[in-house]
Amino acid sequence: MVTVVGVRFKKAGKIYYFNPGEIPVEKNNCVIVETARGVEFGEVVVGPKEVSEEDIVAPLKDVIRTATEEDTRQHFENKDKEKEAFNICLEKIEFHQLDMKLIDVEYTFDNNKVIFYFTADGRVDFRELVKDLAAIFKTRIELRQIGVRDESKMLGGIGTCGKPLCCATWLGDFEPVSIKMAKEQSLSLNPTKISGICGRLFCCLKYEYDMYQEILDKLPGVGSIVLTPYGEGTVIETNVLLEKVKVKIKIKNGQDNSEELKVCSINEVSKVKEKRSLKEQLALQGHVTDGLLEDELQQLKELED
Repeated sequence: MVTVVGVRFKKAGKIYYFNPGEIPVEKNNCVIVETARGVEFGEVVVGPKEVSEEDIVAPLKDVIRTATEEDTRQHFENKDKEKEAFNICLEKIEFHQLDMKLIDVEYTFDNNKVIFYFTADGRVDFRELVKDLAAIFKTRIELRQIGVRDESKMLGGIGTCGKPLCCATWLGDFEPVSIKMAKEQSLSLNPTKISGICGRLFCCLKYEYDMYQEILDKLPGVGSIVLTPYGEGTVIETNVLLEKVKVKIKIKNGQDNSEELKVCSINEVSKVKEKRSLKEQLALQGHVTDGLLEDELQQLKELED
């Protein structure tokens, strides 16, 4: 086992483990640490704890010291310089007529490097821009292209739920989100209703997905033939949260056949036959299966990361 502390460098940023050594470090302390890109200023968000060696990325970097008043002052001075550097870079981008959108600027703690984050639709030739910035700031310049999700994380905003974006407030890492997650949670497949301000699928589709999967593994799918206390029928709808299914059952009255809809719990049904094809499932649920289906699914697929 190894004793580590978890340090975060940005609000809602990824947590990195460091070796505190003999330095007394507590949660919420500010520390100076050694990183792959140089000396950095960060906040301890996970106090000292023991983890197995398999859970860390070797070699484990060290905590150099707890932050002094001078360190804190320099950190905030860097923040002020970042605002100035942002405006200068905007002017240079306009001067060189580059098709790119500047998102954020970051100074390393030791001022050894200035990192400019931007988005662009394609590749950008920013060699002349780098030369100009290096001449102005007299230090190493790095331009880093980021994706639309990272842009939302840096800029922040309000989601459709009315709350600040998860990625900008607490979500450390982005996880893959797929259309399958929306379908299995019975959500609308309208792209405008299941995508965030970044234009990608909601990150929150992932939050309850494992629970839905666990229940769906027990529920017969739409189109399955099942045996119920009322007889054999076809599943036309499932309710994951209530763990119930709606079954269409054929009732024989002499020579006439009629159909009834019955709601059964998961414990009252047993599967007789696997579910039908996608087209049959949609028909059972009252959907029109025309040539637009593939186009709509392709449009939804483009929202995935």
